[in-house]
Amino acid sequence: MVNQERIVKEFIEYVQIDSPTRKEGNFVKFIRKELEDLGLEVVVDNAGEKIGSDGNNIIATLKGDKDVEPIMLCCHMDTVSPGEGIKPIIKDGVIYSDGTTILGGDNKAGIAAIVEAIRTILEENVSHGDIEVVFTIAEEGGLNGAKNLDYSKIKSKTAFVLDSSGDLGQIVIQGPAQDKINAKIKGKPAHAGVCPEEGISAIQVAAAAINKMNLLRIDEDTTANIGIINGGKATNIVCPEVEIKAEARSLSNEKLDKQTAHMVECFEKAAKEFGAEIEIETSRAYGAFKIDENDKIVNTVRKACENIGLKAFTDSTGGGSDTNILNVNGIKCVNLGIGEKKAHTLEEHMSIKDLVGTSKLVLEIIKTV
Repeated sequence: MVNQERIVKEFIEYVQIDSPTRKEGNFVKFIRKELEDLGLEVVVDNAGEKIGSDGNNIIATLKGDKDVEPIMLCCHMDTVSPGEGIKPIIKDGVIYSDGTTILGGDNKAGIAAIVEAIRTILEENVSHGDIEVVFTIAEEGGLNGAKNLDYSKIKSKTAFVLDSSGDLGQIVIQGPAQDKINAKIKGKPAHAGVCPEEGISAIQVAAAAINKMNLLRIDEDTTANIGIINGGKATNIVCPEVEIKAEARSLSNEKLDKQTAHMVECFEKAAKEFGAEIEIETSRAYGAFKIDENDKIVNTVRKACENIGLKAFTDSTGGGSDTNILNVNGIKCVNLGIGEKKAHTLEEHMSIKDLVGTSKLVLEIIKTV
């Protein structure tokens, strides 16, 4: 039986170990020892060396006694900023930070749920197949841990990621692809008060381009955003250069291609109109995924939910997660709601009820496979 006091204690301990993206090393050491003490075979890859992190992905295996296909349980270890010096507070059955940092439930609530489910399996001698536990680094800001995971060390062809802020019972079966768009506009400097007509304002070019773009919610499948604009040195200088970072996402690869092309065209036309130079780079950050509603993996979660009194429902998301990368690498994967709320904000919180419920769901999935 899932032990509420223990899982809360562990979660509180986890979030107090700083693990901002690319500085996960201390948490990697801690959770590795914990998994080894539970009897799992633990290896780490060299993903951190490739992406500049002081930690690496963890791949841990709990051997089973049941003749079924192995499954993977996956979460990420890194947190967004401000995520150092977290001081968790429990109030009315809900865990918060003290309001000066995020809580770190994204994604340490999922990690706590998996570890507690493993403890319960061992304590109650639950029959199970091989279980692979994968904890990744650098998920935030690019899914870089999963992109550099050593897939040769993994046997599972089915995975369950615990990294959605939806309610318990949510099964995310569809997620978008994302394109990154970086544009550098080069104008011409001039004195803004003496001879501005001799300059070409990169800011004006950028404004003209952005004004023509379809942005934010494009349709039910597609979004686009200008996220960062940098440029200019002084008010008395016609701005010679601007750098813009943007993105587009869609559940449809065809729609994503169209939206990205549209944004690039807007930049190019504006540059031509004003006589500026432009450099544009686009890249596919990750691919889309879509799992059939009646796939075996979905029905496994449905059955597990039913067994513990949860109402299962399938869903799509506009965000990226390790789920995207695992699916692209041939591991059929769904993302599960764990009830964690207001991720990436100072108001982030996790109810004890949902923390315990998530662990119960993991335990039941293991039993149901």
